[in-house]
Amino acid sequence: MKFKLTNRFKNWWQSWQQHPTTLWTLSILWLLLISWLAFLWNLGNIGLVDETEPLFAEAARQMTVTGDWITPYFNGETRFDKPPLIYWLMAIGYRLIGVNEWAVRLPSALSAIALTGLGFYTLRYYGISRPAGFTPDLDSSQHRDSQINPSYLQRQLWICAWIGSTLMAVNLQTIIWARTGVSDMLLSACVGGALLSFFLGYAHGNQRSTGAQELGNSETTVAKSPSPPHKYPCGWYLACYVLIALAILTKGPVGIVLPTLIIGGFLLYLGNGREVLQEMCLFRGIVIILALTLPWYLLVTLANGQGYIDSFFGYHNIQRFTRTVNRHAGPWYFYFPVVLVAFAPWSSYLPFAIARLKFWRRVRWRNSPRSTHLGLFALFWFVGIFGFFTIAATKLPSYVLPLIPAAAILLALLWSDQLTHTSNLSWSSPLPLSPSMLLSSLFNLLLLIALATAIFLAPEYIGSGPAAPNLPEQLQESGLMVRGGIIWSLTAIVAALLLWRRWLFGVWIVNLVGFLAFLIFVLTPTFLLVDQVRQLPLRQLSAIAVQEKQSSEELIMIGFKKPSVVFYTQQPVTYMSKGKKARNYMKEIAVTQPSPPSVLMLARNKRLKKAKLKPDQYTTLASLGPYKLIRVSKQIFVDNSKIKN
Repeated sequence: MKFKLTNRFKNWWQSWQQHPTTLWTLSILWLLLISWLAFLWNLGNIGLVDETEPLFAEAARQMTVTGDWITPYFNGETRFDKPPLIYWLMAIGYRLIGVNEWAVRLPSALSAIALTGLGFYTLRYYGISRPAGFTPDLDSSQHRDSQINPSYLQRQLWICAWIGSTLMAVNLQTIIWARTGVSDMLLSACVGGALLSFFLGYAHGNQRSTGAQELGNSETTVAKSPSPPHKYPCGWYLACYVLIALAILTKGPVGIVLPTLIIGGFLLYLGNGREVLQEMCLFRGIVIILALTLPWYLLVTLANGQGYIDSFFGYHNIQRFTRTVNRHAGPWYFYFPVVLVAFAPWSSYLPFAIARLKFWRRVRWRNSPRSTHLGLFALFWFVGIFGFFTIAATKLPSYVLPLIPAAAILLALLWSDQLTHTSNLSWSSPLPLSPSMLLSSLFNLLLLIALATAIFLAPEYIGSGPAAPNLPEQLQESGLMVRGGIIWSLTAIVAALLLWRRWLFGVWIVNLVGFLAFLIFVLTPTFLLVDQVRQLPLRQLSAIAVQEKQSSEELIMIGFKKPSVVFYTQQPVTYMSKGKKARNYMKEIAVTQPSPPSVLMLARNKRLKKAKLKPDQYTTLASLGPYKLIRVSKQIFVDNSKIKN
């Protein structure tokens, strides 16, 4: 039966190769499927998550209300944390589909889809890790330094594109940030798109200047003479400059620092920087970047002066790199476990995927065609971002999101090379595993077991916070953690059996199926449950506040700060950290602003007691979860017979 299935698949493959349109159609359908599952499914069914997401959402909404598209505002105050591109895209979404969660998160989801598609395109044409006469693999006993035949090459390119694009989308880090309405995924897409566009232009560079075809159905020798200067950059280099400009408009100077660091290191290593920079028309590229970015930076500086410069450049850029901000510190090894978990279970193969490139053999890499440099470029991409944020003092898991595409490319090159190293397509047949691949696969099994164990035990270690005091118990009652542990346990068992049979492709498939099952049956339902426990009461109380609010009545929040209330009430909220401050504030406005005579207060029950408010001194409008919405007369705060300090 196995041989019949294998022969049938070979026949299908040969038929598809003769009809590339069919392969492209299947590929597009596959990309749409994984993009829908990873990024769009239930995207708008979960409310905005405090604290960060509503800040972006409300700042974008304020732009549509005030018409000021230069200075971002939140709750009546300027918000200089990020440049405006993410706000602009959200505001456009509001105009098109309304003010809702879909419009908030759609820019992130579409960014992830675009990056996945460009990754597929790049790997489809340049996903080859073995230049003719050179095998960048530590364990080359299963390979031969023979000329790559066209059938082998095309097979590897398609497989590499399918695997790489899948890994770019189907990982925990990308899924989380593609479903979150903040600027991280947009930055990752702009930086990743700029780097992929650079490589596409770089791989086409010699073809443009010499007419040599580097990669197609055959490999040709690359001319070593310097390329003549071009008047204008090619389309891919132009796209690189535009995307760098968009990255700067997304998160500031880091949008150009990261691509410059990666591309500069890559060209310095290969020693062809002058030639490539001439092809890129660097001066014209800088002009393009400045023309797209400077207008907003000049306008926002003119509108806000030194305050903007100190806040955005001083605090949110320089200080975040040189010192710890908002207590987001971490040891030097902080991002090692972050990448291990965020890119699990694929991360177990990263060390081998990096080492097999033999990046220390600089002469061989310099003498190989540009079209075979994608793996080396992905290595500089991965190490550049990992190293940059490791050096930075402020550390957050989301900072290394832009290295995920590079990790996916490295693993796609590894897996496609392992699966197509023989002239026959025999994915269902036992393969001779190299020691490094065997060790990586065993690490894969250990990681799957660790994931299963961690999820089984998760309810015991998840802490309960004021916003969701009963979350551990509700997770335990839902059975989601048990379901997740079973999924990863079964994945580990099946992967072990397939590894014992040396069916390498089956190991990759079972990892993918296990992750998708975890996404569908555990991760998404968990997001929905946490939303109901943590965020739903605030949304419901916000709706009640809008209904009950009298003309000009102020909404005060005591003891906690939840920006989602501002977004869902679509009105300013006054935050008071302590009950004593709230009392003093109420005394003041009772004299200076006696009309209207009352205010709305949103607080937890404990905070109301600390504010020395008794149940007979206010009217309870609603009580949901740990929160209570009340109406309080201003007069009681100046009546010493009722309120004593």
